[in-house]
Amino acid sequence: MSSTVITPASFEPLTAEDLTAVFRRSERPDQATHKVGTEQEKFGLVVDPATGPRPVEYQAHVLPVLEAFVQEFGWQPAADRGPNGEIIALERDGASITLEPGGQFELSGKPLPHVHATCAEFTQHYHELHGVSQRLGLAWLATGFHPFAVREEIHWMPKGRYAVMRAFLPTRGSKGIDMMLRTCTVQANFDFASERQAGERLRAAMGVSALSTAIFANSPYREGVDRGFASLRSDNWTDVDNSRCGLLPLAFEPGFHYERYVEWALDVPMFFIRREGQYVPLHLPFRVYMRDGFTAADGTRHHATRGDWDLHLSTLFPEIRLKPYLEVRGCDSVSSQFLCAMPALWKGILYDEEATAAAWELVADLEFAERQTLWLECRQHAMRSTRVHALSVKLIAIARAGLDRQDVRDSKGRTEARFLDAIEALVAAGRSPADLAREALGAAPGRDAAARRAFMRHFHFAGAGLATETADPDA
Repeated sequence: MSSTVITPASFEPLTAEDLTAVFRRSERPDQATHKVGTEQEKFGLVVDPATGPRPVEYQAHVLPVLEAFVQEFGWQPAADRGPNGEIIALERDGASITLEPGGQFELSGKPLPHVHATCAEFTQHYHELHGVSQRLGLAWLATGFHPFAVREEIHWMPKGRYAVMRAFLPTRGSKGIDMMLRTCTVQANFDFASERQAGERLRAAMGVSALSTAIFANSPYREGVDRGFASLRSDNWTDVDNSRCGLLPLAFEPGFHYERYVEWALDVPMFFIRREGQYVPLHLPFRVYMRDGFTAADGTRHHATRGDWDLHLSTLFPEIRLKPYLEVRGCDSVSSQFLCAMPALWKGILYDEEATAAAWELVADLEFAERQTLWLECRQHAMRSTRVHALSVKLIAIARAGLDRQDVRDSKGRTEARFLDAIEALVAAGRSPADLAREALGAAPGRDAAARRAFMRHFHFAGAGLATETADPDA
């Protein structure tokens, strides 16, 4: 989850008009300027010959990686720092690197005009991370749920917002700490031209997001055992905080307006506000805070600002999130082989009106309870469900047609549809990445040193003991 940018305007008093203005200001009427931003998280491991791989610590392992990125590749420490001034984020040319609570390493890519550029960006990221990590004896795993570590083995990162979330989320659901420490995702961000288009894209994306969960399902293991879900990451999100997570009925109601998303967001309990670089716990619904203000434990009186609203919007976690862009959130982290397929699938669906309409038609006749059932079917069974398999094959075909109509070609004359090849072949065969893991590792690999090494080899993204790769499947 990338940080909210603090600007002077962030401290201006919040008005009712500001609630929707954050979306209206972000409209890009010229669709030729619409871009794609991709984010990927991965788990860090220390490659220990004695014990087998184990989770990274901040001071000994993550900080040296961040420092190497600054010294060798031109990244700069971000203004956001840990409680004691620790480096916790980097910036370079519109992209950022941030740390998730358990040391998950996230690249939030620069908004780019097409997936060819996105894939080149992730190829560069891979090479930078791979070289540094090989030298430091670290490896990085791309999977949706940590395959072997128990909570107690994972080390917390020194980030102020995570301390507040760590205390508050267990009061909202049973799986909030696991979400923070033991999940990883690939996300993609997309623009919209108008309120109407934002609603159409939100509805279609929310409608078929479960299918993308199934297509990229890549997390059957928890603590060394196959738990019967293709995506344990997705299952984990069902009991984090149901007031801020999951599918939103408002997306499927006719006549979308920004006010509908705002009305929902106003009633979600807050995590915190940020003052003078510190996170102040505040768990009122935003509506109450905006109306009444808040007195902190030290007696300081606070009133809602534009920055508080922006920060609150970044702490809402529906499957499709509306910010100054649409954020697609439902996919497990996957290896280089499938990484670029995720933004390609969604660009094909969302940036072609015919494809957006066709994707929606796949699920248009479902009632909301049936949408919840489909989501369960997708995260549990993925391609092993006949219905999910059939719908997924159709969705990928729709995305491919959308990309071909957009006709954005690389230097070799290839459209972005080429990024779908590997995942399309896998899905056509009735399999997801989770099935590849099960075939390679079995039902209960365990947690011993040999099992940890096997998990590292299968879910590898970059680092020690691994061959040099590329994010581009057909470079």
